Amino acid sequence: MFKPLSVFLGWRYVRSRHGNGFSAFISASSTIGIGLGVTVLIVVLSAMNGFERELSQKLLSIVPHVELISVNEPIKNWQQSIQKLKAEPNVISAAPVIKLTGMLQQGLKLKAVEVRGVDAQLEQQVSSISDYIIAGKWQGLASQKLSKPTIVIGSGVAKKLSVKLGDKIQLLLPPPQQSHDVKKLFSAPITQQVEVVGIFKFGGTIDETLAYIPLSLASDVMGYQTNETQSIRLSVNDVFSAAKIARQVAYSFDHYVYINNWTRTQGHLFNDIQLVRMVMFIVLVLVIAVASFNIVSTLIMAVNEKQGDIAILKTMGASSTTIMLAFIVQGLVNGIVGSLLGALCGVYLALNLTAIISWVEQLMGITFLSGDVYFIDYLPSVLQVSDVYATVITALIMSLLATLYPAWRATKIEPAKVLGQL
Repeated sequence: MFKPLSVFLGWRYVRSRHGNGFSAFISASSTIGIGLGVTVLIVVLSAMNGFERELSQKLLSIVPHVELISVNEPIKNWQQSIQKLKAEPNVISAAPVIKLTGMLQQGLKLKAVEVRGVDAQLEQQVSSISDYIIAGKWQGLASQKLSKPTIVIGSGVAKKLSVKLGDKIQLLLPPPQQSHDVKKLFSAPITQQVEVVGIFKFGGTIDETLAYIPLSLASDVMGYQTNETQSIRLSVNDVFSAAKIARQVAYSFDHYVYINNWTRTQGHLFNDIQLVRMVMFIVLVLVIAVASFNIVSTLIMAVNEKQGDIAILKTMGASSTTIMLAFIVQGLVNGIVGSLLGALCGVYLALNLTAIISWVEQLMGITFLSGDVYFIDYLPSVLQVSDVYATVITALIMSLLATLYPAWRATKIEPAKVLGQL
């Protein structure tokens, strides 16, 4: 089978260096270093992809993508407004919401919460909170009557107040703001006895701070009419373009509103993920670079050992390009082997990262991600082929760059001087 001379020589030099213990050790260390760097980089990028997926699919499934909040007067005829907003190309669904800050009281125990007045049916179209109900039913909000107000609370709130499904607790809400009535600035809060018809467990601080009541009850507290709401929540098809979509939708909305989106409340999580991704990529690329430049040491030793061969080749008419390519091939073998082994190990670990970390947690009896603090209690991983390609190509480019100087040095050997010393 025909082989170019440079490839033949390079491969022969690779096979021959295994007899030299120190040269083989340096060569193996560079290959292992490149492989480890590629492996870790693929695993880290997959973990960052996993966190990004959980952010978009889980956390943002209950956090509003976009909110249009009324400025001075409530939004009237919200049913018609929702139909109009749903006609926008990037809007999946819409639902009314009234947000209040209140207190829940059970005996002597108090807990501050963010209270959302929602339409139980429409809320399910923009939020998956009903999927996290662990006690009772989400539809308990829809069946409420004026004589029997209901509430759905987080598991952290229920634990704090020591309440369970069916218990009745006091809901304390501030009275509607009366800008022209000074006497009502310090008026007593509105108290309402509500029955716990559902308890949800989502994870993180949301369980500690969130509660849902029927939209009709929130409207009564705010003094709204039946067809009025404080704001409208939107679910959009691209959460990472929510700010742009929010502006487009708001400009065509026939009401004076504040524009809010998830990046203002949860955007720091996304920014943290991107920052960690960038920092880890830079650090691990430098690790790969250090391992790659061990190839320089290997090739310089190879050039010194093969000076006689190089001199003979030159006297036989071998061009500088042939000699240079021969040593480039020799050095690239380390990069190719290390990159391929690292890619295989990285892909395997990335695909099984969640199970591996879970096994380590069970073995050591520790928890890396607590569901009480974070919105997930496991380490997610999503392998993207583009990350594997980018990592392998980066390692190969660095390996190639590391071979250039030693290979160039090989072409500068003078045959007369070398052969005269033999």
